[in-house]
Amino acid sequence: MSENLKRRSSMLTDGDNRAPNRAMLRAVGFTDEDFKKPMIGIASLWAEITPCNVHLDKLATRVKEGVRVAGGIGQIYGTITVSDGISMGHDGMRYSLPSREVIADSIELVSNAMRYDGVIAVGGCDKNMPGCLMALCRLDVPSIFLYGGSIMPGTCDGLDVDIVSIFEAVGKFNGGKISREEFIRVEQNACPGAGSCGGMYTANTMSTAVEALGMSLPGSASMPAVSSRKNNDAFEVGKALIELIKKNITPKQILTKKAFENAIVTVMALGGSTNAILHLLAIAKEIGVDLKLEDFNRVGKNSPHIADLKPGGKYAMYDLDKVGGVHGVMKYLLEKGLLHGDCMTVTGKTLAENLKEVLPLAKGQTIVRTVEDPIFPSAPLVVLKGNLATEGAVAKISGLKKIDITGPAKVYDSEDDCFAAIMDNKIQKGDVIVIRYEGPKGGPGMREMLAVTAALVGKGLGEEVGLITDGRFSGGTHGLVVGHISPEAFDGGNIALLRNGDMITIDSRTQILHVELSDEELTKRRKEWKQPEMRFKSGVLAKYAKLVQSATNGAITNLL
Repeated sequence: MSENLKRRSSMLTDGDNRAPNRAMLRAVGFTDEDFKKPMIGIASLWAEITPCNVHLDKLATRVKEGVRVAGGIGQIYGTITVSDGISMGHDGMRYSLPSREVIADSIELVSNAMRYDGVIAVGGCDKNMPGCLMALCRLDVPSIFLYGGSIMPGTCDGLDVDIVSIFEAVGKFNGGKISREEFIRVEQNACPGAGSCGGMYTANTMSTAVEALGMSLPGSASMPAVSSRKNNDAFEVGKALIELIKKNITPKQILTKKAFENAIVTVMALGGSTNAILHLLAIAKEIGVDLKLEDFNRVGKNSPHIADLKPGGKYAMYDLDKVGGVHGVMKYLLEKGLLHGDCMTVTGKTLAENLKEVLPLAKGQTIVRTVEDPIFPSAPLVVLKGNLATEGAVAKISGLKKIDITGPAKVYDSEDDCFAAIMDNKIQKGDVIVIRYEGPKGGPGMREMLAVTAALVGKGLGEEVGLITDGRFSGGTHGLVVGHISPEAFDGGNIALLRNGDMITIDSRTQILHVELSDEELTKRRKEWKQPEMRFKSGVLAKYAKLVQSATNGAITNLL
């Protein structure tokens, strides 16, 4: 292997002055020949705490083998993950979004300290992918992301079930719609093994976005976790990175504005999670691309929703994979002129060159519709503005028959208070629920509201009420919900001034979020409002609350 591929690691291994460095590397298995090879960092987010990540150690080992075969020397190191599904509905969820920043920081720290010539990140759960991509942007060395893959569907009473099924079963059981025995059976069968949550929830949304951005190998986004194909994917990633180093292609050459537009179009086509907007904004900030909230509406106008995937639809990512996968959908979108085919990717080829080799979607399949007969003619994720969100807010309308509501506010200052009200049957048809002080600073951590929204669906209120919050929603959420309201309540956004009974309008067609209060009344209430004290005075959440920016800036903590 040519020495010129050691563009960074040579300062770690070359010359008499680096004999101590080499001595320590010999202790972990390096040979004389290895010091001549490019050094590759393999950031593994393996953990036993969640099915999304429990198998990543094996994939990281396969990546390392691919690196070795291609002529590099790989080193696996670990970083953290937080399980969104397990953290959902309690104080643990405050740590989910901050984990994205810790992942990014830790990969940056280790990779720069070790002067790696290239980096491969291996992740599974929701915050893994944006956290890894943010780090790869900062490093700007040849890099690839490897997705751990999607979980298989569970089976209960002859029906497919997944993690959202059990969240919704909580509301059904509380409402007397299912027996305790049925409830327990769903719990026992919802998650059959390794892999990320199976619908078009946040993990699969972000794996889709990463592939559309060009930062993972073609086909990676939709492969099941427990498959020989995913093992082979890991091996090929290791080999591909060495080729990327030879060509010296880095994220800055891949992550262009047009690449982000490709990600937006693909995520919209598949009916992805609202979290995609938050995370794509954050990744763009890290790489220096001028992506704004308004871009999502601009691109979304010509981005039809065509895939019938959960949570708003019928099918799981496993089903999509069987008929051609995410790359099959991208091939179709490119043929329809909806993607930029000239974008560079981690294969060293353009997107169009990659997709030329991809098989088309299976004939007769019923999961992906045509752009001429879409589920919805434009994007299922929309950015709303109005006097309740002067900087912006995000709504997901996929699978909804009704995408607007005007109703009286039911105001809660935390997710927990709202959940208790739902379980006590205090929410009525026509209400607009307000959950505030759950934003990036006010939470802190911008908790997801899957427990709340799933309970509403379980009680039959999913499309009968509205819900607005400065917090977030899980990719598993569906219903007439609006999140990421900015400015948030803690910063004095108008959501902080709401009272029970105020009439609120959510209109996803006109992209309006409005409360029927005059400017004079809002000014009067603002004079009476006092910013609450921070919930945490020390530790990681206190640090996060002091550094975090608005959701309109991706809720990043990097001082850009």
